[in-house]
Amino acid sequence: MAARTPFILFFNPVRHATARFAELQKIARCEVVTSKSREEFFRDVSGKYKDISVIYRTSASGAVAGNFDADFIKQLPPTCKFICHNGAGYDQIDPDACSERGITLTYAPDAVTEATADLAVWLLLGALRQLNPALNSLRAGNFKKGVDFGRDPQSKVLGVLGMGRIGRAIKARCEPFGIVTRYHNRRPLAAESAAGAEYVSFEKLLSESDIISVNVPLNAGTRHLIGPKEIAMMKDGVVIINTARGAVLDEAAVAEALESGKIASVGLDVYEKEPIINERLLKNEKALLIPHLGTHTYETLEKMETCALENARRAVLGLPLLTPVPEHEQ
Repeated sequence: MAARTPFILFFNPVRHATARFAELQKIARCEVVTSKSREEFFRDVSGKYKDISVIYRTSASGAVAGNFDADFIKQLPPTCKFICHNGAGYDQIDPDACSERGITLTYAPDAVTEATADLAVWLLLGALRQLNPALNSLRAGNFKKGVDFGRDPQSKVLGVLGMGRIGRAIKARCEPFGIVTRYHNRRPLAAESAAGAEYVSFEKLLSESDIISVNVPLNAGTRHLIGPKEIAMMKDGVVIINTARGAVLDEAAVAEALESGKIASVGLDVYEKEPIINERLLKNEKALLIPHLGTHTYETLEKMETCALENARRAVLGLPLLTPVPEHEQ
């Protein structure tokens, strides 16, 4: 009896790493999901998708099926043993529910680092220099009229909340500007892992930083990590940058602090209820806002797809996985 060809179900088509995808098609049956909703997928998974081996997904996959939460995971067939996610953040997926069903989750942590750090520094400089009001003024025909002063980056203290790959890359990019970086994690890191940045307590980071960069993953412990109490501890005129996950910030509290002047400006790439954005933030010129573009480059998206495809290839061949999530590392 011939061995069954592994079936990989793609929740999003591969757009950039097409040569890698073509190679994968030689060893596995690869199909893009045709279900148009969560409910339709649940029906299809008992029929045409009843023997899937691997699911490939992206951060946009929720548009079809919502979060890969416990309810979603329990609907998957017993043949499904791997979920290969092509991003670094996987808060849309429940790793514990995966474990309970014998499913291993992989992600793509390294691929996103450079592009996200580049954009974080762009947001940092733009927010610090108050470029958004100036751009709006220019387009309104008021060349430099009524434009407030920005601030120089030299000697400013940058507090990195979450010193991981992206935090270290941001620090490296900020050094030529004369910015002093400190960080806070749940516990201090070895000197090399902290890239030489000083470890400080959460309270000290909040109270002494001129700029705060949010780089922590979203989980139960980090949701609304920055709210009214934490903002009150910050310096007057602080700048906040967020390229991690929107819900780490209490957006209503941030909007209120922007309006009062407690926060001088923010640079945001992510939002609490994407694609919905807090109206008060939208209307405030001191909020420099972009639509989740952290990894939105040809090169980075190709690297992300390549990593996820390589994990899928190894999964169907029974080889060691490239990047299982920390919860699923052997």
